[in-house]
Amino acid sequence: MDRFSFLNAAHTAYFAELYDQYLQNPDSVEPSWRAFFQGYDFGTESYGEEQDATETVSNVVIPENVKKEFQVVKLIDGYRTRGHLFTRTNPVRERRKYEPTLALENFGLNENDLDKSFEAGEIIGLGKTTLRNIITHLERIYCESIGVEYMYIRKPEQIEWIQQKLNVNDNHPQFSADEKKYILKKLNEAVSFENFLHTKYVGQKRFSLEGGESLIPALDAVVEKAADKGVKEFVLGMAHRGRLNVLKNIFGKSAIDIFSEFDGKDYEEVIFDGDVKYHLGLTSDRETVNGKKIRMNIAPNPSHLETVGAVVEGIARAKQDRDHAHNFSEVLPIVIHGDAAIAGQGLVYEIVQMAQLDGYKTGGTIHIVVNNQIGFTTNYLDGRSSTYCTDVGKVTLSPVLHVNADDAEAVVHAALFALEYRMAFKRDVFIDLLGYRKYGHNEGDEPRFTQPKLYKAIAKHNNPRDVYAEKLQKQGIIDGNYVQEIEKQYKDLLEEKLEDSRKEEKTVITPFMQEAWKDLGLERVDEEAMAKNIDTTYPTEKLTEIAKVVSKLPSDKKFLRKIERLISSRLDMFEQDKIDWGMGEMLAYGSLLQEGFDVRISGQDVERGTFSHRHAVVKAEESEEEIILLEHVAKNQGNFYIYNSLLSEYGVVGFDYGYAMASPNTLTIWEAQFGDFSNGAQIMIDQYISAAEDKWKTPNGLVLLLPHGYEGQGAEHSSGRMERYLQMCAKDNMFIADCTTPANFYHLLRRQMKADFRKPLIVFTPKSLLRHPKAVSAVAEFANGTFQKLIDDVDVKADNVKTLVFCTGKFYYDLLEERENQGREADVALVRLEQLFPLPKTKIKEIIAKYTNADEIVWAQEEPRNMGAYSHLLMHMDEVRNFRVASRRFYGAPAAGSSVRSKRRHAEVITYVFDKTKDNMR
Repeated sequence: MDRFSFLNAAHTAYFAELYDQYLQNPDSVEPSWRAFFQGYDFGTESYGEEQDATETVSNVVIPENVKKEFQVVKLIDGYRTRGHLFTRTNPVRERRKYEPTLALENFGLNENDLDKSFEAGEIIGLGKTTLRNIITHLERIYCESIGVEYMYIRKPEQIEWIQQKLNVNDNHPQFSADEKKYILKKLNEAVSFENFLHTKYVGQKRFSLEGGESLIPALDAVVEKAADKGVKEFVLGMAHRGRLNVLKNIFGKSAIDIFSEFDGKDYEEVIFDGDVKYHLGLTSDRETVNGKKIRMNIAPNPSHLETVGAVVEGIARAKQDRDHAHNFSEVLPIVIHGDAAIAGQGLVYEIVQMAQLDGYKTGGTIHIVVNNQIGFTTNYLDGRSSTYCTDVGKVTLSPVLHVNADDAEAVVHAALFALEYRMAFKRDVFIDLLGYRKYGHNEGDEPRFTQPKLYKAIAKHNNPRDVYAEKLQKQGIIDGNYVQEIEKQYKDLLEEKLEDSRKEEKTVITPFMQEAWKDLGLERVDEEAMAKNIDTTYPTEKLTEIAKVVSKLPSDKKFLRKIERLISSRLDMFEQDKIDWGMGEMLAYGSLLQEGFDVRISGQDVERGTFSHRHAVVKAEESEEEIILLEHVAKNQGNFYIYNSLLSEYGVVGFDYGYAMASPNTLTIWEAQFGDFSNGAQIMIDQYISAAEDKWKTPNGLVLLLPHGYEGQGAEHSSGRMERYLQMCAKDNMFIADCTTPANFYHLLRRQMKADFRKPLIVFTPKSLLRHPKAVSAVAEFANGTFQKLIDDVDVKADNVKTLVFCTGKFYYDLLEERENQGREADVALVRLEQLFPLPKTKIKEIIAKYTNADEIVWAQEEPRNMGAYSHLLMHMDEVRNFRVASRRFYGAPAAGSSVRSKRRHAEVITYVFDKTKDNMR
């Protein structure tokens, strides 16, 4: 008997369910059934759907009733996979047409089948029912105000969870009358706030939420429900659109402060420059309707749109690590995007790719797109190639909900769905809030120049509050005067606050995340305080303990012989009193961990180190088990986190900046694979690292390690572009260093945490010096020393010196070698400038005064004249104008690609340092 002969007798509901299972996850069905369904699909695709009961698959006749059930299952699958293309989600535009449609004939069905009953109704929770009922159910779930994309998800349990949720009430909310009135209240606050600002501050930029006001009840619902689910803290990031509305109506920012910002008053602090009102951040505490306390953080953001998303993820992860015992469910990141930005900014892809990585995951982010269907003036068809602006979410197989922003209940329903999915699966979820922008890009812009037809439709369109009020009035929940009454109450309150604000002379900016900084304070530290010496000494016996721990691998595991030698050599160099760069770094981390500080290092290949010098993570040879010796330096030590990052600079630097912002007692380090890799993170460096304390009162202690030095590795792998960082230096905004000894690097890292303030630190780290025989330090230098901003030449007598040379970094050792070769130890002094900013001007002047017999002072650098530190020195010290400069010529690229040419140029500079007649700069 044929193995499929029982098709004639078995229950069709079973086949329908099995076929549905096959369509969603072919590998989940038994192989013989899978082969059967593959044959059936091939047959229907090859010969069309209009086949009779004689249709066969693998010599099996498929009965007509079974075939019809399969066709209904295919219809259900069609709605699940393509229903989002046929929704009513666009409030002001007709949506594009897509083929094939969900018409019956496309599934081998026709109108005669509408009143026939099918077992396939079981699949969607209806039981056996008519095709008409099945289609009605599917239309309500997939083709009304919410379009859902999820069938690409590869985990059956997630698909099943989503389908069960969608089947409840046909994916339609069932709010009580009181809940509906509350939604209307939040909508009214959103609409009335924008109206009030529009009349009181005519023509002022505010980047209004008008057209997307349903964001406010959606966010409010997420906050309320999340608190009930155990969320203790929100971290939210968004650009300009709707930000003031969110600050007022979700975060509870004082209307008095907002109005003061609109009035353009000066700030109460002289040293604080501030920023435009729709860039500012806020931390506030909110009590929910059910009496739960929840902390609310909205991160400050620059005009670079999606940049804040990376920072938000870093803040959230720091809070999860530090305050919530790695409990991802207690801290919820939310990122609000614009449609043009999420599709056009590559950073979004970098952030999305972090979502499930050990070093960067935050337990899922709710992404909400305020979709205006337009950029500044660019139509959505010119703004992306993808069907949806949210298609980047499919990279991580995240569900996407497209929602009509005019349907307030659907928006709230979608937001709660997103929250529950995130809490259940700790994964990202996207909401595409499809609305419009009532005015131009800002309120002074004329949008009809570029979208006359669209804005004609928008001009006639009611706002979401009035649309919803009309619906509630028809339901008998409110009367005709209700909206006018609540609008008057809210505007009267705003009017009162406006009057109060006019009595204030200055604007008060509330610090962001002040609780994280309670031990350090947010008071601005100036350059005088930055110049003070910090005690970074550490007992020799403690350093010895660290040295023993980091030099001994577990004896019960097998390791590569080379790694065994490398690790064991750490103790040898400690005992021989010649500690190299890698070991010095281990001692810095180990000492801070012993003192209770946390250490986090991330970047490309940081676990081993690009130049194989760090080996903070060691792999067992056979099992690849990770051994992290720095986790065992003390009983109650700090946490040591080190992660190889994805191949991202912009996103990862943004993440680590956010981490350092939320966890100032963690030494947070991002290391570039080569120094110039930081070019990819330039927006983070420009907008946050160099300027955030001026703009937003947000100090930060992030450390950037940028390998730098001319070793003939070409243009890209030579320079960390130090000139860019130095050009951004002003007053007291950051530290920049270029160390030459392991001990000085050790004290620099320790100073970063032992100081009672935080500033960003940029370090130009070496490549060749990692194993240079002279780039070593004695144990006593670690135990008893301090960070030296400038290192004098102790091998010469000042009175004999005729040429005083200032230099920085690895170039010192090149000059030292040449001085030895020429036997010029008597008349040439080599002084190392270890801290480039704040420039130790007093110490430089003391050095110049010391060498009174010097005929000339030379600034020597291996970089071209238009790069490196020379222009920085010129800006900050008048004396430098009298220095003779030895450098490469002016170049567009940092270095030559030819190793022969590179060596020749390097040698020419060195020669000129010692002999001014060999001037190759003319």
